Amino acid sequence: MNATLFAVALSLVSAAAYAAAAVAQERLASRVSEGESGVLRMLGSGAWWSSVGLNASAALLHVAALKYGPLTLVQPLGALTLVAAVPLGARLAGRRVTRLEWRGTGLTLIGLGALLLTASGPAPDDSLTVPEALTVAAATMAVIGVLSRPGTRPGLRHATASGFASGVASALTQTVTVAVTDRSGPLLSPQVIVVALLVAAFAAGGLLLSQTAYRGGLGAPLAVVTLANPLAASVIGVTLLGERLQGGIGGILLAVTGALVAAYGVVVLTRSPRKPTEPEPGFLPSVPGQPGAPEGARGSDISGSAARARPATSGLRSA
Repeated sequence: MNATLFAVALSLVSAAAYAAAAVAQERLASRVSEGESGVLRMLGSGAWWSSVGLNASAALLHVAALKYGPLTLVQPLGALTLVAAVPLGARLAGRRVTRLEWRGTGLTLIGLGALLLTASGPAPDDSLTVPEALTVAAATMAVIGVLSRPGTRPGLRHATASGFASGVASALTQTVTVAVTDRSGPLLSPQVIVVALLVAAFAAGGLLLSQTAYRGGLGAPLAVVTLANPLAASVIGVTLLGERLQGGIGGILLAVTGALVAAYGVVVLTRSPRKPTEPEPGFLPSVPGQPGAPEGARGSDISGSAARARPATSGLRSA
């Protein structure tokens, strides 16, 4: 198996683990309230640490993939996380995937697939210098600060910030991987130590930001994370690591078109219902014909019998 195919295989398994982690985070976010008490409850939850374990496993597989494939190839494959997470999340929520969710997921994947077609190349052999890594980190933290400023409602802004943080962490991870496997220098050089610390900070920040974003549902925030992650990593790969999009001007146009289609897919996902319809307070599932009953429960024969029995009941009361 050549390096590119190995990178693709590792990315596929990594995407599956990320999908399971995203679903676990979204379900936890729907049960945890905002504020300090919510954070404490989250940290004391086994579901939270399970999602952390899944994210860590996915990240290790992702690191291995970055050793054998360029950022412009590995990062767009993370879109497969969306393919698995949306139906899995719907299944666990006890509902079917809606047409809008399938449509939005499909458009997002088609767009990212177009980006993937323009991305190929040999195994990476370049890395960021310490000044370059610090500059990237400072610029990213400024953008994240704007997107997640206090008072901002949880949702797509936090998802965008999470995607940028994770994408930058991936780009910095590739630098660590290349530097560690390069036998021309010491294993724990200043470059490796500084960049590894930045990777840990951005990876943790991306995880916490995504947890906040998932309070608004799963589909749209995950789609935004899936889109922002490869965008940030690919910008770093093309501008600083010497990676190139294939196909010249045509490849650039295809990449831009793919990005627009993927962005439209995200917009479609934002229109999808975030939660299944809940019955009104006081609704009793065993008694049909109530306000708030599911469709099909009203107007049944039992409901009609109950309605016909009401006059007799009122007569007894008057007596």
